[in-house]
Amino acid sequence: MQNRRSNSILAAALFLATAATAQDLTTPPPSQHPILTVTGKGVQIYTCQQSAAGPQWLLQAPEATLIDASGNPVGTHGAGPIWKSNDGSAVKGELFQKSAYPQATSIPWLLLKAVSSSGFGIMTRVEFIRRSDTHGGVSSTTGCDAQHLSAVSRVPYTATYTFYAKP
Repeated sequence: MQNRRSNSILAAALFLATAATAQDLTTPPPSQHPILTVTGKGVQIYTCQQSAAGPQWLLQAPEATLIDASGNPVGTHGAGPIWKSNDGSAVKGELFQKSAYPQATSIPWLLLKAVSSSGFGIMTRVEFIRRSDTHGGVSSTTGCDAQHLSAVSRVPYTATYTFYAKP
């Protein structure tokens, strides 16, 4: 009985440690502070393409509206990846770190480093972008075969985007 209990406690501790490690992968450097948090609601766009492994769905681009805590649209997110604010500023990110999928049906959490910006506004201050709390967005495992090459699939998703800068 004691052995089973110890094993259960050990398994729970390993699970929590693994979960914490996955979240830590998308944590920006300690010198960074959040300057904007929004919800992205949209689709992940996939195209059926031939690859070395055979036909498969490959990500082409996200297409989402950025919504603030009051429910107002404040920008967009698209290919690049680029985030555009309604104030006219934009930031382009590059993958910095990626966590494991929190759910099999959800796209992974990411930490991106800003590589360029444009305009005058909040996005010009951004140094890191975190995608977390994802729901949906994973491509289908069916429907992409030799007869459907070039087919397009638009998979709904939501995510929290947090933009970071130095104070």
